[in-house]
Amino acid sequence: MQFPPIEGSNLAKRTFRLPNDLEGELNVVLVAFQRWHQDQVDTWAPLLDELEGTVPGFRYYELPVIRSMNRFSQWMLDEGMRAGIPSQPVRARTITIYTDKEEFRSALQMPEENNIYLMLVTRQGKILWRGRGAYTQETARSLSQ
Repeated sequence: MQFPPIEGSNLAKRTFRLPNDLEGELNVVLVAFQRWHQDQVDTWAPLLDELEGTVPGFRYYELPVIRSMNRFSQWMLDEGMRAGIPSQPVRARTITIYTDKEEFRSALQMPEENNIYLMLVTRQGKILWRGRGAYTQETARSLSQ
């Protein structure tokens, strides 16, 4: 399966054309659809921070996926997220995607929005691994393999 080409901007105001602009050879993307998903995303940060520091060419990104809206609404939402995230490294790895959520989910075979989805993706867009939900040792082991 391939990660679909899509554009977004990180909270440091840099535009990304995914998957080509992913900076690692191996990249974990954490896809969140709801504000409350941040708690699930945060459970993965310790492991992913460790991997980023020890595995050459590994990076990870948080992708909040939000329904398409007008530029002003996007700006307001992005500014609100920036205000809530003072950490520059977190801002740099948080890439907001404004799109048709149903189309995006369909392209990636994500049947629902009740959990976050994790994917290990190459810069060329090949999806090597998939997971779902908050951190568990079992899911972490399957990622490490």
